[in-house]
Amino acid sequence: MKLGAFSISLNVKDLETSKQFYECLGFHAFAGSMDQNYLIMKNENALVGLFQGMFEGNILSFNPGWDENANNLENFDDVREIQKHLKSKGIELTSEADEETSGPASLMLTDPDGNLILIDQHR
Repeated sequence: MKLGAFSISLNVKDLETSKQFYECLGFHAFAGSMDQNYLIMKNENALVGLFQGMFEGNILSFNPGWDENANNLENFDDVREIQKHLKSKGIELTSEADEETSGPASLMLTDPDGNLILIDQHR
């Protein structure tokens, strides 16, 4: 199964403080903005999303159809096919993609330790 680009989305208390911290680790702002209360920070192929006041906890994110530079991939597994596979394995989803549609869609699930996983297809 091809899940696409991986990132971790962190719920941060202070976006500026977190930005400065991750810059010290060699990350740079790749997407988002301070005005929108989120930044996607990048260090080579590692992506860390910093989100202030947008959700609780932290989220593991996958983006089918994208590489780590948000470039479109020619070959990828559509989120609806991923969803069908997960359901066939008995994995419970907390939100689902509409299987009657195409294009952008997402699904969510929780791992056995309570970590939220978002599979979010943008195209």
